[in-house]
Amino acid sequence: MVVTADRPAPACTCPRTRGATIWLTGLPSAGKTTIAREVAGRLRGEGHRAEVLDGDEIRSFLSAGLGFGREDRDTHVRRVGLAAEVLARNGVKVLVPVIAPYAAGRAAVRGRHCAAGVPFLEVHVAAPVEVCSVRDVKGLYAKQAAGELTGLTGVDDPYEEPSAPDLRIESHRESVRESAASLHALLAERRLL
Repeated sequence: MVVTADRPAPACTCPRTRGATIWLTGLPSAGKTTIAREVAGRLRGEGHRAEVLDGDEIRSFLSAGLGFGREDRDTHVRRVGLAAEVLARNGVKVLVPVIAPYAAGRAAVRGRHCAAGVPFLEVHVAAPVEVCSVRDVKGLYAKQAAGELTGLTGVDDPYEEPSAPDLRIESHRESVRESAASLHALLAERRLL
């Protein structure tokens, strides 16, 4: 875990609420969803209201019909961001494992949260593309290598790493439990528990 204390993320100066959005961004197969589910389970066990808004699940409903070009990806990120904000505004801790490859899209979601007075944390789940391609949870890297898929984030489509995330988790260097513990500690530090 690397906390970027020397370069803090732009602070949201909004009042504290019981809800918050915790956005986990990173390459496909970096471990975003696995970590989000682990943290959500822990939060529920402690009596918190917690939900996971998985990007792939949201695509099949809220973002059905969108493709993977930049405009469609930005639309998807805004839609997920709005859903997360509404839940967080109503006291839910929302974990959002969504690639969100473009910094501007993530910044727009953060800005909307701040304008609404809702805490927003950006967590970069960092793993090298070589590690992600070995994990290849959904078979995307294999399809891309076989020429069956183009526009794979981090391979032949850009991924703009967060310059100053609230937390950076190097998922290839620690266990899921260790990563979840780091994120839980950040929530405690920010008084969101």
